[in-house]
Amino acid sequence: MNREKVWEDFTALPLEAQQQAADFIAFLRSRYKQFTPVQKAGLTDLGNEAFIGMWRDRVDMEDSSQWVRDVRRREWK
Repeated sequence: MNREKVWEDFTALPLEAQQQAADFIAFLRSRYKQFTPVQKAGLTDLGNEAFIGMWRDRVDMEDSSQWVRDVRRREWK
């Protein structure tokens, strides 16, 4: 592809056509944009997280399924 020839062809177009060509180039750039990979967070030692085991001593949570059923029954009658 000869950039000089492309530029000459572009500048030879009427202004409205140049705007359309520029819009199309912007569309192509966004479509073929290279995505930078998201850096993954490191693994966390869940045993050291404060929320792990926070309901461990709750008597009403021994059977979590039953607890959910009771809450639903109480809230939704």
